[in-house]
Amino acid sequence: MGGRKDQEIAPNRFRAAAGRYYEEFSIGEVYEHRPGRTVSQQDNAWFTLLTMNTHPLHFDEEYAAGTEFGRPLIASPLTLAILVGMSVSDVSQRAIANLGWKEIRLTHPVFPGDTLYAESEVIAMRESASRPEAGIVTVRTTGTNQDGVVVCVFERSMLIPRKPE
Repeated sequence: MGGRKDQEIAPNRFRAAAGRYYEEFSIGEVYEHRPGRTVSQQDNAWFTLLTMNTHPLHFDEEYAAGTEFGRPLIASPLTLAILVGMSVSDVSQRAIANLGWKEIRLTHPVFPGDTLYAESEVIAMRESASRPEAGIVTVRTTGTNQDGVVVCVFERSMLIPRKPE
């Protein structure tokens, strides 16, 4: 099935559709999330302040220069948050709820100035036992940097509504 169509809201007037209903997913489909997102040191500093992450590797350039990385790292929860955010319009814009993340692997450091790209593959689907109007979709999202190096992989399950009748 896959894909989604713009919604005609009046004659010759269309609104971009965002997200998918349960029936619009198929196991094995891969959605490329675009555009990419370049992460800056300012993004990193704000995120560390917002989340009270006090590790100097993320915001103290002198400290970071003395580490094996030689420069600040993007905080890993920020990398995850950006990759999840990039996937929303394709896989969870219509979600009733996120049910969980698992198998989060941070496979390569992300540095200020790196551009992140993401794609999600549908790896499981099932009807909801408690909500007949919805189903559970699980995707594996892979994030890469501008050089195509995988930086993060995770699975996410969401409660997705069925198409209204």
